[in-house]
Amino acid sequence: MSGFPDIVELNVGGVTYSASLATLTNQPESQLCAIFTGNEPIAKDSKGRYFLDRDGVLFRYILDYLRDGTLTLPECFRERDRLRREAERYNLPHLVDLIADTSRSKVPGCITVGYRGSFQFGKDGLADVKFRKLSKILVCGRVPLMRDVFGETLNESRDPDHGLAERYTSRFFLKHSFLEQAFDMLYEQGFKLIGSCGSGTAGSAAELKPGVDAEENRWNHYNEFVFVRE
Repeated sequence: MSGFPDIVELNVGGVTYSASLATLTNQPESQLCAIFTGNEPIAKDSKGRYFLDRDGVLFRYILDYLRDGTLTLPECFRERDRLRREAERYNLPHLVDLIADTSRSKVPGCITVGYRGSFQFGKDGLADVKFRKLSKILVCGRVPLMRDVFGETLNESRDPDHGLAERYTSRFFLKHSFLEQAFDMLYEQGFKLIGSCGSGTAGSAAELKPGVDAEENRWNHYNEFVFVRE
């Protein structure tokens, strides 16, 4: 260990870190221990920092594990497979097991996604061109479950907690209007679509409000999708 300072400056895939030599070598069978005890070579960058050609963002979780022996991931973390590969590359089998445990511990539940939409029609001779148009994507279910799935994309402004986190609500919506993004987030968290329904809400021209396009109004509809994780 004599060839390395007590505080090691690292460049991991372009992201810089500082860690004690004791932290980096506290797992005797790991690749990091082999490197920082002089048993494997390591290069330096132009500023003299030790360079690891690995994922720099995910290395924070590797370093947290080396410091505490535990794994704490943020809500809506979607890089478990990549983090597992990093743990395997650094030869940290206990961390690999912890990552697998977080995947198995997902809470079962149900989330309903709904939206009211229409079609926006092309102009100037493009009347046959239609684009899906929706204003808000509504999400209904148990509050902690929706936070876990949608993370920072969840808008809770219409139904704040008031100290009751373990509750159900039908008043949350998403901060974006991309239906497929919502579906991807549910799929990545292990949810499956078990049912859907839709209905037309078209009105007559006499019911139009100022500024509402008659053709768009004719195609108004409401759809709901029910997702379950067992």
